[in-house]
Amino acid sequence: MDFNDTPEEAAFRAEVKDWLSARVKPRDAGASGFSMFSENESPEMIKDAQRWQAEKADAGWAGITWPKKYGGRGGSFMQQVIWNQEEMKFDTPPNVFMIGIGMAGPTITTHGSEEHKNAFLKPMLRGEKIWCQLFSEPAAGSDLAGLRTRAVKDGDDWIINGQKVWTSGGHYSQWGILVTRSDPEQPKHKGLTYFIVDMSSPGIEIRPIKQITGGANFNEVFFTDVRIPDSNRLGAVGNGWGVAITTLMNERMSIGAGGFGGDFGIKEIIHLAKSREINGKPAIEDAGVRQKIADFTWRMKGLEFVGNRALTAMSRGGMPGPESSIGKLAMGILLQEMAAMAMELQGAGGALFNGDAAQGGLWQDMYLGIPAIRIAGGTDEIQRNIIGERILGLPADVRLDKGIPFSEVATGPRKG
Repeated sequence: MDFNDTPEEAAFRAEVKDWLSARVKPRDAGASGFSMFSENESPEMIKDAQRWQAEKADAGWAGITWPKKYGGRGGSFMQQVIWNQEEMKFDTPPNVFMIGIGMAGPTITTHGSEEHKNAFLKPMLRGEKIWCQLFSEPAAGSDLAGLRTRAVKDGDDWIINGQKVWTSGGHYSQWGILVTRSDPEQPKHKGLTYFIVDMSSPGIEIRPIKQITGGANFNEVFFTDVRIPDSNRLGAVGNGWGVAITTLMNERMSIGAGGFGGDFGIKEIIHLAKSREINGKPAIEDAGVRQKIADFTWRMKGLEFVGNRALTAMSRGGMPGPESSIGKLAMGILLQEMAAMAMELQGAGGALFNGDAAQGGLWQDMYLGIPAIRIAGGTDEIQRNIIGERILGLPADVRLDKGIPFSEVATGPRKG
């Protein structure tokens, strides 16, 4: 496998660097470069993110793989990867548009009508409208097909009742993508229907979930007799699982396009080790610290090579395979270990947080937040199942609900 850019990719990368360098500052290794857990999305931060997204869209850098007719660049997947790799090196506003542009947009492009595409895609791409994903439920997280939020047809509308949970950005989103159960007499992967929902609709209640980091980045969302017009349905009635698979496949594409591995966090922990002392000397001179950082570095580089397998598959028009599960599982464990070491290096200073802590509190932020990342998007256990079944060829889990109506699926402890 050749990891070097082709001449065309190198030229594109240079163009990206030039455009970014003229507008934003490079990211400082000593600053909080990957805070993702504790920061509450203030109105000012959202406006800043929208301004940056509109600037990218106007210059042709937003939705690089999207068709030009919907505001995209019509470029390749590898061009999107290159853009993401370079943008991460600069101090830009947080990306609150990943669910919309990375997941909802491609789903609408695949399953939506021309009216849907014309109404939603360009405002989404420019950051004018922010989207959230209404999939997980209290009793259906990793088992998405076990969802219970009901959709009942009423004339030209559907009436929605139920609850979603872990809805990232729901408190500032204008639109959402929603999967519901429209026919409980069908097996659980059937009888699902997929909708676009206006988050300002009467009957929607959003309750932010307070995290141990102090942030409240995701929410519970309650639906009480919410009316959604049938014109906001994506795909056929009962084919919600097929539409949801499109969303989930594009979620994996978005993760792959973001890349993982490389030197993520390595520069930051080296910077910290240089600024702390052990026995009167910089911690970076301690043999144990150096060995641990070397261990982190080769593991991160290994993850980069695993990620390149996914990039190679996607650049050839395929989908990322089980290597994405390897990456997510191993990256979560590695980042948690790095954060734990960084907390030790800070000594009593590890009890500080945010601006009072070293490097803006990024390691405290990561230490407390990584357990959530190891749950989100498929738990460690789910990733191990995928690796075991698809790579190692181990037998799949036994399914007792296969082929039977969802209404007959047991939901509580057995009696007798």
